[in-house]
Amino acid sequence: MPSESASSVFVVRGLAKTYVMGEVSVPALQDVDLDLYSGELVVLLGPSGSGKSTLLNILGGLDRASAGEVVCDGWNLTRAGDRELTAFRREVVGFVFQFYNLIPSLTARENVAIVTEIAADPMAPHEALDLVGLGGRLDHFPAQLSGGEQQRVAIARAIAKRPRVLLCDEPTGALDSSTGVIVLQVLERINRELGTTTAVITHNAGIAAMADRVVQMSDGRIQSIRENGSRLAPSELSW
Repeated sequence: MPSESASSVFVVRGLAKTYVMGEVSVPALQDVDLDLYSGELVVLLGPSGSGKSTLLNILGGLDRASAGEVVCDGWNLTRAGDRELTAFRREVVGFVFQFYNLIPSLTARENVAIVTEIAADPMAPHEALDLVGLGGRLDHFPAQLSGGEQQRVAIARAIAKRPRVLLCDEPTGALDSSTGVIVLQVLERINRELGTTTAVITHNAGIAAMADRVVQMSDGRIQSIRENGSRLAPSELSW
């Protein structure tokens, strides 16, 4: 739960996104107001088509809003040009997706080094891999790793540049529940030890209990925001 003194990392006001396909307009987000606070872990919960991924993509500078305002740590994303959005993604945000997007011909260490070589103040690749419990797998290729291990390499790659914010889109969606718990333990550790503001998208209501706050979405709108009185450890979750 954010303390009274916690600062807002993201301030979102009146956010809307409409996709235009020929003569058809499809509203994906409507009138979204949201704050994300420093160091908190937020779960964005809702069914497919509720607008979760669209919201995350706009927060991460991967997509542009149709209306409203998004400010992150002094960066006004709704007014930013392409070059500024590229700098924002490089300097401020780490991404974790459902599918790992690792380069098959590179080792775990080399996959992480792709990010550290362009970051301003990166961790060493082995340090990031140690944080996700893969210090002994540095020189393994993706094909030599399980799905859960590949996802942990993807998390190490995302955090190696020391992002202010970690945005995770269905990070356990391709994993069984026991492997998913291991990945969630890694995300919880990163949030707790590094203080990285973390937002996790899921359609899985069982994951919500590990969050400081739960943002429930439906039909492109925020239906509710609730605070958890205490966070459960990932090992205590059931789904």
